[in-house]
Order: sequence, then structure tokens, then C-alpha cells
Amino acid sequence: MKERVSILDGNTFLVCDGQGDIEPSFDFPTGLFSFDTRFISTWLLTLDGQRLHALSIDDAQSYQTRFFLVPGEPTHYLDTKVSMIRSRSIGGSFDEELTVLNHSGQEVEFTLRLDIGSDFADLFEIKHKRQKKGRTTPSVAANELRLAYHRERFHREAVIRTTAPGEIDESGMTFRTRIGPHGEWTTQLQIATVIYGARGEDIRATLPLGGHRTAAAIHAEQNDLIARAPKLGCDCQPLAGAYRRSLNDLAALRYESIALGVRLLAAGLPWFMTLFGRDSIFTSLQVLPFLPELVPPTILMLAGLQGSRLDDFRDEEPGKVLHELRYGETAGFEEQPHTPYYGSADSTPLFVILLDEYERWTGDANLVRQLEAPTRAALNWIDTYGDLLGTGYIWYMTRNPETGLPNQCWKDSPDSISYRDGRLPEFPRATCELQGYAYDAKLRGARLARQFWNDPGYADRLEREAAALKERFNRDFWIPEREYYAQALDPEGRHVDALSSNIGHLLWSGIVDEPRAEAVTRHLLGPRLFSGWGVRTLADDQGRYNPIGYHVGTVWPFDNSIIAWGLWKYGFREEASRICNAMLGASRFFDGRLPEAFAGYERDLTDYPVQYPTACSPQAWSAGTPLLLLRVMLGLEPQGEHLIIDPAVPEGMGRVELLDIPGRWGRVDALGRSRSPHDNSRGH
Repeated sequence: MKERVSILDGNTFLVCDGQGDIEPSFDFPTGLFSFDTRFISTWLLTLDGQRLHALSIDDAQSYQTRFFLVPGEPTHYLDTKVSMIRSRSIGGSFDEELTVLNHSGQEVEFTLRLDIGSDFADLFEIKHKRQKKGRTTPSVAANELRLAYHRERFHREAVIRTTAPGEIDESGMTFRTRIGPHGEWTTQLQIATVIYGARGEDIRATLPLGGHRTAAAIHAEQNDLIARAPKLGCDCQPLAGAYRRSLNDLAALRYESIALGVRLLAAGLPWFMTLFGRDSIFTSLQVLPFLPELVPPTILMLAGLQGSRLDDFRDEEPGKVLHELRYGETAGFEEQPHTPYYGSADSTPLFVILLDEYERWTGDANLVRQLEAPTRAALNWIDTYGDLLGTGYIWYMTRNPETGLPNQCWKDSPDSISYRDGRLPEFPRATCELQGYAYDAKLRGARLARQFWNDPGYADRLEREAAALKERFNRDFWIPEREYYAQALDPEGRHVDALSSNIGHLLWSGIVDEPRAEAVTRHLLGPRLFSGWGVRTLADDQGRYNPIGYHVGTVWPFDNSIIAWGLWKYGFREEASRICNAMLGASRFFDGRLPEAFAGYERDLTDYPVQYPTACSPQAWSAGTPLLLLRVMLGLEPQGEHLIIDPAVPEGMGRVELLDIPGRWGRVDALGRSRSPHDNSRGH
């Protein structure tokens, strides 16, 4: 797989090759991006006409990288008289310092060329290449190249400036320099990404944090966030490494929203560097015990953009919580419906779940009272627009067959919902986990209504509806001869009978009848679903199983964290520990950073988790996975004004100590120890 190196600051990010170069690409988003637009698609360095090769790359920080380069291709014997250091950082704008070092004893003349270009591609245009409808105009000034793109009122610019005198043309910069014996030459380059608003203003400059931030400022901000998280002490190095990496990645994925100027978590690099309803909610649930201050901006943003009308193009309905918000050209000209797009059936009940869980941890009753109307609207959506067929279940079917998403559950790829034999059901579809989320949302909504909205009658109604839903669900979705729940119901109410990881989300929601939980657990940890590295999205004997299929056989860390939480809720502590151990074991092979997904091959077959070729990394809900696994291992659960701590640390993990866990109780510490093979005692 071709090596790619990325740096990011929120949703401004750069993806390049192993030498630091960027070449035009329409299969993977290489380049410099900000708010869904590629500002640089060509950034190609040569020295005396030769491409360069990297001896070493320093990419320890998320926002800066350094390449140590030599000209030409590598050979078994390298005796070059010149080398280069390419240092770069990102912080709203992109800065690069180029240093040429003359290692010879004579003065030498060098010609350094940087080819520069921008296609101003929208991120969606990279996925599906389209002919640009606007016009790019380059202009040259002293020490500056300006690339401007116009399409009606859509206006973006990349402004490239250099500190060294050189020859600047419309496609790049050339520097001719003489360097003395053992001397060096340096220039600093800066790329400003300019996003113009409807009134011709630079939107980035009007945001509270402004456009350009130094590496030192980003470093200080990230360290401040990480310092506020609980301190982990443990004997397990993979856990310690994954925890540190997760906090770093979550800090790096925060970006400043153009809409409200608040700090939000982007969902994942490179495809999902924006607000997502489902992803943002799950990530918030994962980070809540560690950094609760990250959660309110997401809740408020989702409430503020809640659906208020019927709009087929955007799949918008009153009370529905958004799926995805985009800022690029195709969204702006309504070639894509993402301004915002509401094509997810799960984000609405998940919104209610998050608000309740947030209050349980923090005691923030004011936010619950402030959001009473949008929360009631979300609960109302479940029973009205969410129930397309009037059967008491959440169904989905896009209102926009041209550009809407067919599958509107978390497994939203086209082939993710299937019968055992691989056939695809018709629409609408009612996937099982949606009903679990609805059940949980109703119970949590009842608690909020009774305790904070002074409406016990509404609370009673929601509880009755939840009980009826649970009874109905366990009757209609259970496949008795196979002892698991159907992945979905088709429009005729028949079982879509594939065995999938969706049943783990049912445990998390609490909708599983107690006597059936053991059978569900056996399937989740059985050889068809459990690879040894985690629970696969689809069992390996199903018709559509593919160990490297996006939602049909890969292992998703976020999915496994929710499954582990569900197992813990039903008392299957040892089984939850197996998933925790598997995930942390896998993280070692990804330098502590769990990717979006990895292949579902058997652990005995590969000895290491095989990379999924286009997985996002870092991705927010994968970064949140080690945090949620920590919560599960330590048995953390808010109860009134107290935090219950009931640890069950996996065997062989040793001591796990989490200090200063924040919440309505102030800050408390949790300690757990794993049992030795000969010890029957539990940690406490």
C-alpha cells in the first residue's frame, strides 16, 4: 500500500506521499483541504530536476512533520553531497520550511523547483470525478502566487507566499541559489486557505480563533485539553499507549464550526472531517467520562440544526437530527444534499440517549431544560415520521433516490443489510438496532420528563410505549431456530436473517429479553462473528461475508466498544473483557491508533490485524474506543450523585488506575486489578 503521511488541525488537513509531495489524485484525497475543498492538489519538489527520497520522517505530532530527503532513488550505497530538510506545520494555514544543505567542500549552485497547482475539488468530486463548473485564475506578485477559484458567488483562494526571492510563475516557484562549502539555504513558504462568504468577507478571519495558528499555539491547546483528562496508570503498555494516542487524536480532530464558531469533533480523516450526527453522538458517549466539556457543543449544534420541515432532497423531517453537514461547492450548489443532510434513522433516538447520559454524568439540569422542545420533537419523530409503515418500529427509506443514502443505519454502505443467503431486501427497512435505540430513548426521555420537565404523564406514556416496544420487538425480530435476532425486517415484516454485529447494540440498549442474552452473547463471541481481534460486522458463513468488505466482514473498533458496553450491562463481564483485550491487542499493530476498521480475518490466520485499505485514521469514534473500553473494564456507572466503580479487568492486564474522573460527584479515582489464573477474587 502506498505510504501516505497526514497532518491536521481540526478539519484543515494535508495528505501527501512519503516524500512530502502531493500529486493530483481522484481515487484518494491527497492534498491540502479545508472545509471540504482541496486548496492544493499539486505540491511537487525537485532539486536540480530530480525528485527526492525520504531517509526519515518525523511525524510524532498530529500538526507537524519533518522529512529528511536526498535527491534521486535510494540505492544500497548512498554518497550524496546534498540533502534537504522539509519541515511543515498546519494551523488554519499551511507552513513549510525548505532547507538545502551542501555537504561538499566546494560552493555549489542548486536549482530548487516547487510545482504548485490547485483543482479546488470538492471532497465529493474526488469520490466521483466531475468536470469543474467554475474557473481557476492564477496570478503572480512579488514572492506570491495566488490561485483563485470562482463559480458564481462561490469563491475560494490559495495564497502561497515565500520569504526567499525566486522566479514565480503561474504553476510554481523556482529558486536558484549558490551555497558555500558545508553551508545551507532556507526559505519559508506559507499557504493561506481563504474561504469567502456571501458578502465577500474571509469567513476564516471572522471566527473566534481566526485563520492562522502557530504550531506552538496548537501544541499548548492540545496539551491543555489532555491535561484535563483523567490520569491513567497501568501495567498494560498497549492500554497506556492507546489511551495517550486517543486523547491526542481527539484533541487534533477538534475544529471550529463556520456555522456557530464553536469547537466540534470532526468524524475522521480524510473523508469525514465534519460534523456527523451518529458519529458525533457515539464519540460523545465514549468521551463523556473523560472530557465531558467536549459534549455540550455537539448537543447544542445538533439541536440547533434539527429538522423542522419536510424536504425530500435533504431527507429532512420535523424533529429529525442531522446525519452530515458539509461546506463545499457541491453542497452549496445543491448537487449534494448536505446543507445539512438528514439521511440517518438512528441519530434522532441517539440524540435523546446522549442528552440523558450527559446529565447523569454531569448533573447539568440546565441543558436538559433548555433542550426540552428539541428532545420532545426527537421523541415524537420516532413514532411519526420514523414509523413509515405504522407498525411501531423505526423504518428508513430515502426521500431522495438520486443523491440520498439508501441505508440510513450506521452500516450505511449499499450491501450492508442482507438475508443469510446474500440477497438484499426491499425498502423500507427496519434494522434491529434502531428499535433498541428507540426503546432506550423512550426510557431516558421518561426520566428527563419526570425529573426535569415536570410532566409525569408524558413520562408514564413513554415508559408504557417502551415496554410495549420491547415485547413487540422480542416477538417479531427473534429467530427461534437460530437463537439470534434478525438483522432487520423487510417491508413484508419478514426476517432479514443475516447474523451480524448489530445484535451487540441490542444488548447496549437493553431491549433484549434477559433469558435470550446468553444466546446472543454466545453468537457474538462465537467463531462465526469473533475473529480473535474483535467482533466482525457480519458472520463468516453469511452470503455476503467478505473479510475486507466495508460493513460485511470487517472489524470496527467503535462497534466493538458498544458491544463490550452491552455485554457489561447484561453482566457478561468475562466476555466484555475478551473484546477489550482483543481491541487493545490490535491497537499495538497500529501504533496505538485504532483505525476506522480492519479486516475480519481469523487471528490464527494472520497473527496481526490486516489493514483495511481506505480506513479513516484518525477517526473520532475509533479514538474514543479505548476510552469506552476503560469505562467497561473499571465498571464505571453514574448513580445519582455517586459514581459506581465495579472493575473486572481482563486477565493478565495487571493494575489499571484512573485518577480524577470528572462528574457531578467532583473528581474520583478508580482502581482495578486483573485476576491471575489462580485467583478467584475480583478487583475493587
